[in-house]
Amino acid sequence: MKRGTGQDRSITTRWRAATQAVRGGTARSDWGETSEALMLTSGYSYDCAADAAARFAGEQAGMTYSRLQNPTVEMLEQRIALMEGAEAARATASGMAAMTAALLCQLSAGDHMVAARTMFGSCRWLTDHLMPRFGIDVTIVDASDTDAWAAAIRPKTKVFFFETPANPTLEVADLTAICALARAHGIVTVVDNAFATSALQRPMEHGADVVAYSATKMMDGQGRVLAGAVCGTRAFIDDVLLPFVRNTGPTISPFSAWVVLKGLETLDLRIRRQSETALAVARAIEARVPRLLYPALKSHPQHALAMRQMAAGGTIMTLVLDGGRAQAFALLDALELIDISNNIGDSRSLMTHNASTTHSGVAEPERIRMGVTEGMLRLNIGLEDPDDLIEDLDRALKAAGL
Repeated sequence: MKRGTGQDRSITTRWRAATQAVRGGTARSDWGETSEALMLTSGYSYDCAADAAARFAGEQAGMTYSRLQNPTVEMLEQRIALMEGAEAARATASGMAAMTAALLCQLSAGDHMVAARTMFGSCRWLTDHLMPRFGIDVTIVDASDTDAWAAAIRPKTKVFFFETPANPTLEVADLTAICALARAHGIVTVVDNAFATSALQRPMEHGADVVAYSATKMMDGQGRVLAGAVCGTRAFIDDVLLPFVRNTGPTISPFSAWVVLKGLETLDLRIRRQSETALAVARAIEARVPRLLYPALKSHPQHALAMRQMAAGGTIMTLVLDGGRAQAFALLDALELIDISNNIGDSRSLMTHNASTTHSGVAEPERIRMGVTEGMLRLNIGLEDPDDLIEDLDRALKAAGL
């Protein structure tokens, strides 16, 4: 690659995933730096007034304003697209900015959307409160029931929206079946793939149209910055999504983009190691709790489907206790190594009580229908030694009477 130029996409698309994670999207300045440059600038200058006019008219290549383009952000977008197997991607300031933009850029008053019942609490706020406020009808279905998706379709259904595995119940949706159903009816599928990332699952290979991310999670992987991304066809990103984000401004900072770029270099290594540890931990404590949900365990109700779609079980498991909030809090308070935190995707192991944190904004009756009970705890497995994690959980389980 020559200095001061970007990559030839015809070459980079031939690279395998591990290579794309390290080198995909790299553009070097005239200095020839090996690590991606951090371009902290809000604007750009032009050689003459005609050049400025030509760039704004789309007649000349180049950047105009960092709400629209930035060299560091552009490298992140290209790398995520390559890793996802997408034609293009757009980075955003947070995962929820990505989800909101991916939906609102293509929905208008009078349209209809079908969404999964079990999702991250803020995603349910979008479906339950924001969309109806703007005249968009939403039908909530059981994501694991393909027939329910089919039954919910109306003449004005424009979007299917779901995450798999779901947060925090780890319910698995049949990507191939749901996406095929949507395609047959001209419906766009928007899949939240934050739990698995492209390292373990690539929804577009199963027919998904749009894949959205909280890059805050596994992509960064060390709890440092907020970031999001939306992947799709070039036409979707440029013609549908870009006008929305251009004018509403959910823009990621160059610094955050640079941090996520560094995180992507080790994504495959981290998520596979964390998945191995998660499986070891799940096997060690499964018999100690009334119910443990982890896709790679044969006891998971959709284990076979999960293993068809995912390369490993992922970094998240969920414990369901019979003693409600009191017992869940007792377990959390007895932890010595694992942090009490509502984040996921970190290199540090974290555990949270979802009913009182991530899903506290969901009305209790709906929370119960989602399966988010008072005795539920979500555990993010990090990069610690698995034996240390098992010992910490053993102490905490005993303290909670388990």
